[in-house]
Amino acid sequence: MTAIDQLVAALRALSGDRDRGATAVEYGLIASLIAAVIAAVVGTLGLDVVALYTTVIDAF
Repeated sequence: MTAIDQLVAALRALSGDRDRGATAVEYGLIASLIAAVIAAVVGTLGLDVVALYTTVIDAF
């Protein structure tokens, strides 16, 4: 194995670890974005649901 082949093999090994770490960070960002969207939707619709329940209770 030549020195260039060893260098290429070492660079491939390093980039494989970096890709795995980047994927974990990307999954974390996606999960936090989904959580933020859910929180915003629940916060917005929560007030509407409370108003609807109040209207139904007042009707009886």
